[in-house]
Parts: sequence; C-alpha cells; structure tokens
Amino acid sequence: MRIAVIGQGYVGLTIATEAARVGHHVIGFDVNSSLVAALSAGTSHVEGVSDSHLAELLKSSKYEVSSAEESISGCEVIVIAVPTPLTEDRQPDLSYVHAASEHIARIIDRPVLVINESTSFPGTLRNEIAARIFSASGIEHNYAASPERVDPGNQLWTTRNTPRLLAGLTTDGLNKARDFYASFCDLIIEVSSPEIAEAAKLFENTFRQVNIALVNEFAQVSHALGIPVREVLDASSTKPYGFMQFAPGAGVGGHCIPVDPSYLAVVAEKAGIPATFIKRANEVNLQMPAYIVSRVIAGLAGSVAKKKIVVVGVSYKANVADTRETPAAAVIDLLREAGADVSWHDPLVESWRGEQSGALTGFDGAVVVTLHDHINVADVQKSGYIFDCTGLISGADGL
Repeated sequence: MRIAVIGQGYVGLTIATEAARVGHHVIGFDVNSSLVAALSAGTSHVEGVSDSHLAELLKSSKYEVSSAEESISGCEVIVIAVPTPLTEDRQPDLSYVHAASEHIARIIDRPVLVINESTSFPGTLRNEIAARIFSASGIEHNYAASPERVDPGNQLWTTRNTPRLLAGLTTDGLNKARDFYASFCDLIIEVSSPEIAEAAKLFENTFRQVNIALVNEFAQVSHALGIPVREVLDASSTKPYGFMQFAPGAGVGGHCIPVDPSYLAVVAEKAGIPATFIKRANEVNLQMPAYIVSRVIAGLAGSVAKKKIVVVGVSYKANVADTRETPAAAVIDLLREAGADVSWHDPLVESWRGEQSGALTGFDGAVVVTLHDHINVADVQKSGYIFDCTGLISGADGL
C-alpha cells in the first residue's frame, strides 16, 4: 500500500520506517524542512531507527521524505502523527492536528483511510479531524484512532510487540486500519470507539504522572524524617501483590507524562468534574526542580552564589537524547537565579538552548538529573558536592 505519515518526529518516523520495512511504500511528510533534509541524507533523530536502517529504506525507495504537501497525494492510508503540546497556560494545543487535517482536506480528492496516532482528548478524531476534513472537502473518508505507544530507547517493547489499541468511526474504517497495522504489529486490541482508545492513552500516562508525583512527595517526607526513601521503596516492593514501584526524580519529561494528564484534566473540567488529583500531581512534579535546588543550596552551606555547578544529564530519560519537557531546564534556571555559575554535561546532547555540553572538571558541585550509561561516574565524583536525583551514585546526597 502507499502510505503517508504526517509528522516525522519520534512517533511518525518510527511508524513510517516500520511500515516501509514490511514493504509498504511510505511517504514521510513534515513541514520542518531541516528535519526533512536530515532524514533525506540518512540521519535519524530517533533511538531505535538507526542511520544505516534509514539509509537502506531510502535506497530501496520504500521510504521517501518530503516537505511538499502534494507528496501525500495518491496514498491509500494517511497517518497523523504530529505533536499535541500544551500552550503557555497549559491548555491543549491542537494546532498541529488541525494543520494536518487541512493538508488532507486540500490534497486528498477521493476517500482514503485516515488514522490518528497523535495523543489527544476523547473526541479528537471525531470532532477535530473527521468533522473538519469533511467540512472543508465534502469527502467521506474512513477514520480510525490508534494512539501511539512509542517509548524512545526501549529495546524490549517495540512497535511490533507492543499491544496496539485500535478503534474506527465505522466498521469499514476499523477493518482497513486492522489490515494495515497487522502487517507490522503482533497484537491489535480493538475497542468499541475512538473515544475509548483516546481516553485509554491519556489514562496510561496520567497513571504514571500521579504515581511519580506520589513518590516525589514521599521522597520529601522521607528526607524530612531522616529516612532513606529508596530503601523504603525497595522494602515496599517486596510485597508480591498490590504494589508497583516508582522512583523519585527531578520531575517528569518527554512529550507524554508532563502533557497528557493536562488533556484529560481539561476535558474532565468541561464535563463538570474537577480533576483535583491530576492537578495536584502536576503541581508536585513541576515543583521538584525547586525542591532539588533548595537541597543543593543547603548542601553547599546555604548558598550557591558564584559557585561553579555542573548539571549532569539534560535529556529527560537515561540513554536517549530527547530534551522535551526535561526538568533539567528548570534546575539550571533556578540555580542561575540563585547566583550559581552553571554549565551542563550530556554526551548524548550536542547542543541545547543555544549552549554546548561541557566537561566534567573544575566544579564546586554537580547535580545529576539523568545518568546515561555513557557518563563516567568517576568523573562526576571529582566534583566536591554531588546531589544525585537518580539514586545511582553511592555516597552522594540526593533523593
């Protein structure tokens, strides 16, 4: 089949290359011309999609990438895999979804299958995509929702073996989408409506957000009581039922956990249900950088003014280069506001926020936010004071 995947970020590129791998002819469309140029040259930005694999697919012509919207013409299946971020006031931003819908309405002149993988609130496929496309084009397409479950850097759970939720607006849409995904996914779980699939994705990440917030708040309680939080968590995890272990950290990052719960909270409030639990979880996790900086200040005799501090690991997750929503940003900003001379070190991130990764020498202290396998712990330990958010450096102060 000829497939178009709108959006070539972490989700879109993963789906596009998997579909191409099994023989589909895939057009990867993205409005970011710099990203398109890099992908066209065989340079991948996604863990799990190697440069060599990308180059092989490009050479075979099974995968093409373009920033011209006309490239999606003639495709039988169009997958929307675009960002769904938050606005500055933490409200859902569907501008990318709307733009993708507009591309489809302008270019596609016959009925096709449109699938939304972008994470959003229940009703997005029905009201924000299908209704908009029909209003603009008058064409009755088939529609399905299959919210992405991409975990960057995860070597165990991949696109093929991660169970995929699927629902269609019509039976025909569901059947066509099932046939498409069955070509490269092992397990497809059909649910009764797109709204169920959309809500399930939001709840998956809200579950993580709430439990991470709980353990982050408990870490603060444990420190105040003089009890090592990680030993408590290890002890709790010996219970063989009714407990799932989460670890404290500098906050939450990536596209999913800091964002998805807010989409759920917004639709809950519109339905007349105040999402107080979700809001509190957001508050706790957003406050963690401030708590960490307060601990660092206390650990450095009450002041970080004019002290040289290195923040180690600025991506949101170990062993990936993804800096989206990373709590390291707030840690750095708050340390600088307190008067510290701050630089950062991350071997997986070449440049970030107009700065370059620095060396691990000549510092009064280090704050370890993310500990990649590539980071030499012995080099980190050369700094005088260490605050470790990961719990992986023996003898360091931390969570």
